[in-house]
Amino acid sequence: MIGSRRVTGDRPPSPVGEDGLLGSVRVAVDEARTGRWEALNRLVEVLLEVDAVGDEEAAWLALALVAGRPELVVRLDEHARSALWRGEYQEPALWRVSARLSGDLPGPVATVLASMHGDGRIRERAVSTMTGRPRAEAMPFLVLRTVDWVKPVRDQARAGLAMLLADDPAVHLPAVVPVVLRLEARLRAGFAVAQVRAAVFAATEQVWRGLLDSGGRRQRRFVFDIVLAQGGLRLSDLVAIAESDPDVRVRARAAEAACREAVWTRRLDALKRLARSARAEVRVVALTGLVRAGQDAEVAAYLDDDAPLVRAVARDAARRLGTDAREHYRSAVGTGEPASGAIAGLAEIGSVADAPLLQRLLGHGQARLRAQAVRGLRLLDAVGVGEVAALLRDPSPAVVREVTAALRPVAGALPPALAWELLRDGRVELRRAGYRLLRGRGVGVELRAALILAVDADPRLAERGTADATRVTRDAARTAGHRAPQPPLRVTGTEHAELVTLAARAAAALGAETSQRLTGWLTSSRPGG
Repeated sequence: MIGSRRVTGDRPPSPVGEDGLLGSVRVAVDEARTGRWEALNRLVEVLLEVDAVGDEEAAWLALALVAGRPELVVRLDEHARSALWRGEYQEPALWRVSARLSGDLPGPVATVLASMHGDGRIRERAVSTMTGRPRAEAMPFLVLRTVDWVKPVRDQARAGLAMLLADDPAVHLPAVVPVVLRLEARLRAGFAVAQVRAAVFAATEQVWRGLLDSGGRRQRRFVFDIVLAQGGLRLSDLVAIAESDPDVRVRARAAEAACREAVWTRRLDALKRLARSARAEVRVVALTGLVRAGQDAEVAAYLDDDAPLVRAVARDAARRLGTDAREHYRSAVGTGEPASGAIAGLAEIGSVADAPLLQRLLGHGQARLRAQAVRGLRLLDAVGVGEVAALLRDPSPAVVREVTAALRPVAGALPPALAWELLRDGRVELRRAGYRLLRGRGVGVELRAALILAVDADPRLAERGTADATRVTRDAARTAGHRAPQPPLRVTGTEHAELVTLAARAAAALGAETSQRLTGWLTSSRPGG
């Protein structure tokens, strides 16, 4: 097992292995990532226990568990600086760290923890030890000292960081970049950021590709921007990144660079390939490139695209070709199976006169076309309350969402009981629709609907209802607190009794304070009281 010694004879097994102290370190690290100062103290104690065993490689393994989580490294340093291992751990931890560092060969854990010590002289000795015996596991802690508030400590750490990044970037860059990005906004972080940027700029392709393939979104963006600026990516690389990268910003920047190069070099094949991308932000850049290359006919073929920006670029190209985009959309929507992009396009540039074309699609067999037709009628300001309201119980949640959005401005024209019936329906999307249709109907209606929703079986709806009921109640209490009369609830006796019942049922969800305020408000607002 990693970190354990071979058992011979009656010698007991090592306490450092995965089932021993290293296992304890893993648990302590997980707890310290989100825990309070007690959890950080516990992590320090467990690390010191590993150090006390005297197994250097096991100590480095333990530190690697901490170093692999840059947010924890920063938290640990901030904790040490604000209240160094406070409580019952303070005296023993401080004594052990400083005492071990003064020895001939301090352990890795003692050295790293000493680099966060409150005494600048101890931090300086720790930095000297870390740079003299460099390990990737210690690099995140060394980076912290490059922003130290004591100049000698800071200067020594910066010199060590620059030297180590220049000597072996393949080993040290992966350990340094995540922490440097965490410190990027700090006052003295400019040196470390500049050193890392220079190291990435000078790194081999194998090194920077490794950084691109590992780390989080922020690291990928940082490294990609540097590599892109130095021209380290070929057109084929840029096309591949634009098509497959999980981050929208990286995809967009790669697409821009790829299309720019393709236009300069007349690589129309690359532009056409990117124009077929599943990502709208990539397609629109590629089509813009095709426009610059004089390929208006190629671009105009995207009039029915699902993305609004793509349709806009295509319409501009169609205009230059003399094509009437509105007539194109009218013809396309008039077919039996129109593209959803054609319906959206007609809504964007059509008029109320085009409403019959969309109304015909309200009964279409495909839910996405019914939803797009409702959306189009809303954009054309041509919503017929009766025909659209008939789709409120459509089997498709997407259609229900569009119908609700279309009916909200004209909710007053709906049957009074309809929204309340929806609010108590068995389908989640119908309850959400009923709640949205009841918004803006007055304080009494909003409070009643929120109290009903606060005990909903769906957690998200219940959270929304609880938040709104709390807001309405606190607004009323705040008015009373400013010596203005508390707003009365303009409700009938029956409605008031229902509010009292609903408030009692939702008391647990609202919490004691809000429930007490609401009860007081309802009592003072009793009709005829």
